[in-house]
Amino acid sequence: MSEVRVNLHEAESGKQVPDAPCPDQVKPPRTESPSMDLQGLLPALSSPSSGVSPSPSAESSDLLSLPWEILIHIASHLPAHCVVNVLPKVCRTLSSVGEDATAWQLRAQRLIGSKARFPVGPREDFNWPTSCLEMEQLITCWAGEVQHVAKQSEENEKEGDQVRLQERGRVPGGHENVGGSEVDRVGVAAQEVAYGADEGIEVVMEAEDGEMQPDLDGDQMARLREELEGSLEVGAAALIEDGRMWLNADVGPGGAHHDQNDLGYPRHVNNRGQAEMIQHQSSRSPSPPPALECITLPSSHIASVNSVLLLGGKGAVCATASRDYNVKLWDLEASPDGMLLHTLGRKGDFTSHRGWVWCLASEGSFLASGGFDSTVRLWDLQAGGTDRGLIRAGASVLCLSCQTDVLLAGTFDKRINMYDTRAAEPLIKSVRLHGNAVMCLAADDTYIISGSADCTVAVYDRRALKALKKIKLSSFLSSMSYSGHEVWAGDNKGMLHSFSMQTGTLKPLSQFDVGHTALVNGIHRSQGSLYTCSTDKTVKIHIPSGPPRTLCTLCHPAEVHGLSVEAGIFAVAAGDVTVNIWRPRK
Repeated sequence: MSEVRVNLHEAESGKQVPDAPCPDQVKPPRTESPSMDLQGLLPALSSPSSGVSPSPSAESSDLLSLPWEILIHIASHLPAHCVVNVLPKVCRTLSSVGEDATAWQLRAQRLIGSKARFPVGPREDFNWPTSCLEMEQLITCWAGEVQHVAKQSEENEKEGDQVRLQERGRVPGGHENVGGSEVDRVGVAAQEVAYGADEGIEVVMEAEDGEMQPDLDGDQMARLREELEGSLEVGAAALIEDGRMWLNADVGPGGAHHDQNDLGYPRHVNNRGQAEMIQHQSSRSPSPPPALECITLPSSHIASVNSVLLLGGKGAVCATASRDYNVKLWDLEASPDGMLLHTLGRKGDFTSHRGWVWCLASEGSFLASGGFDSTVRLWDLQAGGTDRGLIRAGASVLCLSCQTDVLLAGTFDKRINMYDTRAAEPLIKSVRLHGNAVMCLAADDTYIISGSADCTVAVYDRRALKALKKIKLSSFLSSMSYSGHEVWAGDNKGMLHSFSMQTGTLKPLSQFDVGHTALVNGIHRSQGSLYTCSTDKTVKIHIPSGPPRTLCTLCHPAEVHGLSVEAGIFAVAAGDVTVNIWRPRK
């Protein structure tokens, strides 16, 4: 086994500690290793062939003889994955560093800023190491994606400037001249000041009488530059004052939370979510390659994709549900852009359903799909997606949730149906908790939480078979995510709601405006990450603090209908028949 050297004393900013490493030291794996761990977004850590046992002299080394407070302080400057995965392999004393809950809480506070609250819900039994690890992974990956998309946007903008200049006759095609070079330099300067300065270019490229000037002499070029710089200063100041940042690059540990209520719609987008951005630093300097890659699944559906679901625990397989009545399975690893495995269907049927397929859910080896044909259809994933059964729900199925051996369905006729997928007669119980359609569901082994178009959220006890509580809201919930003791939901007005859930008691905590301007139809929250999507054509990645810290906003050319997150892979379904997958770059 190769030696590993961990120079923890170098992490102490501004202090020199004598180099006296542990005897059985292990060299931490290189972070630039190409092998990726799909359980997170950072390179995988190699495991030693055998456990490391410190020699007796390790306890008397200079490093370990430091006061415990200093060791904790040094460790606080190391990445969370190093504290969790590397230090325990060095020696027993350093393995105890990662058990200090206070140190993890201080690390989390640095990541989210001093003004934000974290966690938003109860602190009891909260897993601080996992939350810090997820937050650092999220920041690392999406900060790199911000830089990548910004650079791509700048290149697209530069190409667009060249095309516009050529169309106006300023740069003769295929010829180089002094005037053309000057115009190029002015175009680059414009991009460095702010995106969206085309109005300034259009003004200065026309003569006072409205006719185009065929040539530019030195005086005219100087005047052009002067007028353009003046118009750009005004335009850039207005843009910055309005705060119209479509791709939020505020990813520093002490960054302030940005209000995104007044976002302007981007002018340049593509099907992979690239958007405009006002950068605080020039993107001309070399930047590391982004940690994520985005692929678009080959076009196969012929109507809007309503739902997407990553399967299997590793994100290697993806299911999509569409308004073309079909459910499709995709292998995301078979080819660089994914490969269609199956279009699911019962024997004798031409489509998976006989109406729009609206929602998906999965547990173990089976997949459930619900549609406007008032049915829930079950598919066997181990058998290649073959038909496993059909359940008649009595009304359009709007949401599904899978628990162990139990399938929950929320329907348009205001009911929540509970099914045993193993039984010949699967219906266990049907309850009516709301006065309108059930729009979203979340559940665990004991409780069901549901949101309805009647602007209420209800809690149902599965064991006692009775409703526990109903809360009235000013808007209705359209999507929901439940993990730990926190419930996060998005509503029809673009707002996010957080609740605490303990011993059957659902308590409203906060309401947040993260910049969505329409119905939030997809949300995923874990202990260190928060993903949201909306029919306002945006997807946002946040840290789940109070208020959420938005790391990145991706803009799509069509409405976004749903999302799924699993093992560091992020899938988005849109109304333009596309499904985009963001995953660690190999």
